Amino acid sequence: MGETLGLLAFGDKGWGDEILAGLGVTISLFLATLPFGIFFGFLIALAKRSNNRLARLVANAYTTIFRGLPELLTLFIIFYGGQMLLQQLADLLFDGVYVELNAFVAGIIALAFVFSAYASETFMSAFNGIPDGQAEAARSLGLGRVQTLRLVIFPQLVRLALPGLANLSLILQKDTSLVSIIALPDLIRNTRIAVGVTKEPLFFFSVACMIYIALAVITSYFIGVIDRWSSRGQAGRS
Repeated sequence: MGETLGLLAFGDKGWGDEILAGLGVTISLFLATLPFGIFFGFLIALAKRSNNRLARLVANAYTTIFRGLPELLTLFIIFYGGQMLLQQLADLLFDGVYVELNAFVAGIIALAFVFSAYASETFMSAFNGIPDGQAEAARSLGLGRVQTLRLVIFPQLVRLALPGLANLSLILQKDTSLVSIIALPDLIRNTRIAVGVTKEPLFFFSVACMIYIALAVITSYFIGVIDRWSSRGQAGRS
């Protein structure tokens, strides 16, 4: 048992450095993607509620496409298609310049597209849970549209959308493992390399499982903190 645990040692004797580095990439990818996904999901939800027909059409098409495509296929399209597009632009503007799309950036873009598509539906449900009369009352008090959204609608929106966004966040945390397919050295890719070298699949995959479970527990804790913040004062009014 001690010899097996020694495989997680740091330095040349173990794979601790590689596993820790992969964990860093996984966490960085998650933290970088989450705010973009929430922000664009919110904008898409606003577009769906817009009076502009074209905005609604584009927003609905966006969510249909990225909810319908498998996440892995979206990642391939962004990584390889983005690479080709950037290279064509470079060929038009410069002579003999080679451009390479960073795998980390491609992962953020692909995962943010998928996350925002689902998050927009969560925001739409939250919007529908807020009575229209509140916005009308705010405008009657002299608040503009932006002030009404920021002071009246948004605080309630966070509380109503949080359960759905929390679930999507945990899904995003797992979906970061998909980037291993485009050679990004995340936790899963480095774990697979360790398995290939040591021939210890059960041990290393068990370690990866425990790490992902620990990440889910930590994420759930912070979600609970945000939930308590967004629900402050609710019990007193009920």
